[in-house]
Amino acid sequence: MHRIVSATVHPALRLILLALALCLSVTANAEEPDVRTTWRLLDYIAVDYASAVSEGRVADEFEYREMVEFSDVVARQIAAFPDTKDNQALIRRSDQLRALIANKEPAERVGRFARALAASLLTAYPVPLAPSQAPDLVRARTLFAQNCASCHGAAGSAPPAAMQALDPPPIDFTDIDRARQRSAFGLYQVITQGLEGTSMASFASLSDEDRWALAFYAGSIALEDMAKGERIWREDDGIRQLVPDLETLAALTPESLAEEIGEDRALAVMAYLRANPDAVGQANDAGSLAFVRDTLDRSLSAYQAGNREEARQLALSAYLDGFEPLEALLATRDGGLMREVEQALGQFRAGIESGADPSELQQLRARIDTLLARAEGALAPEAASEISTFLGAFTILLREGIEALLVVIAMIAFVKKSRRFEVLPYVHGGWIAALLAGVATWVVATYFVSISGASREMTEGIGALLAAVILVSVGIWMHGKSQAEEWRRYIQEKMGKALSRGSAWFLFSLAFVVVYREAFETILFYAALWNPQSSGIILAGALSAVALLALIAWAMLRYSRKLPITQFFRYSAILIAILAVILAGKGVGAFQEAGVLTATFIAGLPRLAELGFFPTVETIVAQLLTLLALIAGFHSGRHSPKSAPAR
Repeated sequence: MHRIVSATVHPALRLILLALALCLSVTANAEEPDVRTTWRLLDYIAVDYASAVSEGRVADEFEYREMVEFSDVVARQIAAFPDTKDNQALIRRSDQLRALIANKEPAERVGRFARALAASLLTAYPVPLAPSQAPDLVRARTLFAQNCASCHGAAGSAPPAAMQALDPPPIDFTDIDRARQRSAFGLYQVITQGLEGTSMASFASLSDEDRWALAFYAGSIALEDMAKGERIWREDDGIRQLVPDLETLAALTPESLAEEIGEDRALAVMAYLRANPDAVGQANDAGSLAFVRDTLDRSLSAYQAGNREEARQLALSAYLDGFEPLEALLATRDGGLMREVEQALGQFRAGIESGADPSELQQLRARIDTLLARAEGALAPEAASEISTFLGAFTILLREGIEALLVVIAMIAFVKKSRRFEVLPYVHGGWIAALLAGVATWVVATYFVSISGASREMTEGIGALLAAVILVSVGIWMHGKSQAEEWRRYIQEKMGKALSRGSAWFLFSLAFVVVYREAFETILFYAALWNPQSSGIILAGALSAVALLALIAWAMLRYSRKLPITQFFRYSAILIAILAVILAGKGVGAFQEAGVLTATFIAGLPRLAELGFFPTVETIVAQLLTLLALIAGFHSGRHSPKSAPAR
C-alpha cells in the first residue's frame, strides 16, 4: 500500500478507468467486485462530499463534479445488478442520492444517506465484510513500514517531501475528521483494489489477513486514548452489545458509533477496538453480563428439554466465565449487590442439581435478570468515582492482608518467645516467597495464559482447605502448651528438638501457604480493578493499606512481647482456631462455586464471605466439623500426659 489518497482525481479519467475495470470483469463472475466497487464509491461520497458542498453552495467545483459523477456511476451499476426483491428499491434510492447531490443538500444528510444505501447494498448482495479472525496488529506495523511508510511517513502523519507534490497528496492518517468517517472495511477495499488514477496500487498480492491487518492499523492511527476505551469497553455491557462481532466492527465508523454513545466515548472505544480487535471475541466469550444472560437462557432451555447435565454445565459457565471475572470490580462498587448476584446464581445451579420445577428456575432467572440490570448500572463508567476506587483498593488489600498477617505475626512472636532466632529467616522466607509467587502468578496470568474461573476457585479452595488443616493442628498444639507458666522451659527444649528435625521448613511452608492464598485472591481483585487512568488512585489505596498493615504488625509484635507465654499461646491458639474455621468455610465455598461440590441452600441465612459463612449445608457442616475437631483437640491436649511438664 504505497498510498491511500483522497478521491480527487480528474473526473473524466476516473470514469474511463472505472469503465475499463468493468469491461475487464465482464467475462468473469463480476457480481462481487462490482458490489465492492459500488460500495467503495458510496463510501467516498459519504466522506468527501463535505469538502465539495458547504451551506448549500459548491465549495470546490472539482470535488463537486466528482461527487455528481460518482453518484451517476453508482446508479448505473446498481441498475445493472441481477434483479432481486431489493433491486428496485436500491435503484430508487440511488436516484434519490443523485437528487440530494444535485440539490447541494447538507453534507451530514448526504453522508448518512450514502452510508445507509451502502449498507442496504451489502444486505441485498452480500460480500465478505470481515476478516476470518482478529487481525494481527503487530504484523500490521511491520507491513506498514515496508509498504506504506515511503508515501505516508513512518507514523502515517507526514508524507515525505518527495511525495508532498503529488496530486492528490498521500492521505494523512492522523486526520481525525477523515478517520471519524472511515470504516476498516472501507480501508480494506482501497488496499485490495487500489485507487484508479493514482499511484495507490492494489495490494491484492498480500494475503487477505495482511490486508485486513493493514486496514485496522491504518484506521487506528488517528484515534487516541486507548486506555479510556478499554475501560469503557470492559465496564459497559451495552457497548459490547453494540459491537458483538468482527463483522460489525469492520463495518463500523467512529461517527456512527458516536451517534449511539457520544463522541468522546466512541473515539476512545474505537481506538481500543481498532488496536485490539481480538477484544470483540473475548467480550462475547466471557467476562460480560450479556454472556451471563445468554448462557443462563441456554441452561434453562436445556433443563426444560431434559438435558440436566448440559444445563448444569451451562449454569456453571455463566458464573465462572461470565460473572466471576466481573465480581471483584462489582464488589468495589456495590458489595451487597455482588453477593446477591452470586447467591442467586448459586441457587440457580442448586435448583438444577436438585431437580427443581422448571417454573421455579424461570422465576429465579427473572430475578437474576433484575439483579444483572442493577449490576450494569453499578459497573457503568459514570458510576465509578475516585473515592470508590480508592476505598476498593484499600479495603481489598487490608482485608486479605490482615488474614495472612495474623498467622505470620503469631509465628514470628512464637519463634521469638522460644528464643529460636535462627529460625526467623524460614518464616520470613515463607511469606516473601509467597509474595514473589503472587507477582509471578500475575505476570503469567496477564501475559501468557488466562486463568479460568474454575482454576481461580480451585486454587482458592485448595489453598484455604490446606491452610485450615495446618492451622487446626497448629492451634491444637499451641493450646496444649498454654496450661502453665512453668512449661516455658519444656516448650523451649521441645522447640529446639523439633526444629533440629526440620520443622523450620514446616514454618516456611505454613507462612507460604497462608500468604500465597491471600496474595492470589488480592491479585485477582486488583487485576479486575486496574485501569491505567485510575492507576494513581489504586496505588494510593494499596499503599495506604500497606502502611496500616505495617502499623498493625508493629503493634501486634510489640504487644505479644509483653504477654506471658501461657497467655500468648492461649490467645494465639484461639486466633488460629478462628482462622481455621473461616478458611474451612471459604475452601468448601470455593469448591462449590467451581462446581466440584454441590450446594444445598438454606433459606433465610445471611452470606458472610469474610467469615467463610455461606448459607449452604455443606459449608456449615465443614465449619462445624472443624470446630468440633478443635474442641476435641483442645480438650485432649489439656488432659494428655504429653502435656504434663517435664520433671
